[in-house]
Amino acid sequence: MQQFTGSEAEVDLSLTARAEGGRTVIEVAGEIDVYTAPKLREKIAALVDEGAYDLVLDLERVEFLDSTGLGVLVGGLKRVRTHDGSLSLVCTQERLLKIFRITGLTKVFDIHPDVASAI
Repeated sequence: MQQFTGSEAEVDLSLTARAEGGRTVIEVAGEIDVYTAPKLREKIAALVDEGAYDLVLDLERVEFLDSTGLGVLVGGLKRVRTHDGSLSLVCTQERLLKIFRITGLTKVFDIHPDVASAI
């Protein structure tokens, strides 16, 4: 089992944002957990503050997602909805899809197999 200190955990999550098809796509890679989730929360908040209300989170390179990460996704959805925006997810990984099904979040999020269909 790997152990992380606070500073090492920061590099465990990579976020890249780009404009595509009138939406903002955020490519997420690594682990979304109690240590890295604040970085994702801050990225979403900054984009919304800049006027990006239609977001697509590409989770194809996410290796791990815990309850803190789920909370950040739900919080991001609430944040964009206050501006009549949307937050769609791109995810084909069965282990992540299972988490969304178990928690009932498949009814909350639009989940797509690729970025093109999310846009």
